[in-house]
Amino acid sequence: MAIAEELSEESLFAGKLRCLQPRQGYRFSVDAVLLAHFITPEPGARMLDLGAGCGVVSLILSHRYPTARLAALEVQPRLAGIIRRNVAINTLGDRITVIEGDCRRIATLLDQGSFDWVTANPPYHPTGSGRHNPETERAKARHEILGGIGEMVQAAAFALKSGGRAAFVYPAARGETLLGVLRENRLEPKRLRMVHPYLGAEAGLVLVEAVRDGEKALAVLPPFFICQAKGGAYTLEMAAMYAG
Repeated sequence: MAIAEELSEESLFAGKLRCLQPRQGYRFSVDAVLLAHFITPEPGARMLDLGAGCGVVSLILSHRYPTARLAALEVQPRLAGIIRRNVAINTLGDRITVIEGDCRRIATLLDQGSFDWVTANPPYHPTGSGRHNPETERAKARHEILGGIGEMVQAAAFALKSGGRAAFVYPAARGETLLGVLRENRLEPKRLRMVHPYLGAEAGLVLVEAVRDGEKALAVLPPFFICQAKGGAYTLEMAAMYAG
């Protein structure tokens, strides 16, 4: 399949996965790689990725967990089309289903309680923050234009069975907001890990795993460092994620 000029192709896991993404507009970042490596689903798990972008989280999870069955939900038509192409070029059509639709209307798209796991990298900039064109693909993916953390957590709670698990990656500075919204929707935080850009830097991201209808018991994991130093090479743990 020829790659359109407006797309670039990234290689993951020493070429075992191919991922098309826009040259301009939304592009996946380290957030997605961290999220896809934060969870350990059971064999045969039914998994939903909310706001899937170009589908990279679903691609990584399909590689790491060959028996999982995945659904990638994306509201933006061009990105949903790119996910379909990524599924095709990696011959994953029997394992990843692409759903084009709005998580705010999830009840019209999916059956309630039909998933064991949900992953999400929600938009995190308030609509009025920063300078951006609200109609651009990148703005819609990063700003709360098409819904924010509240709507995405509500969608996750709807999709999960009781005892199912959700994993979110979110700015560390808004971690308290994430924990509160999770609990408001009967998703009890169970595991939390702060992510730092390098040793000595403040945390930039937080990874949280929560259980639908779970009991209160939160494990705070050791901090994760992306790079060995500012502007330096990846840590061994981060490099291993990209290497697969």
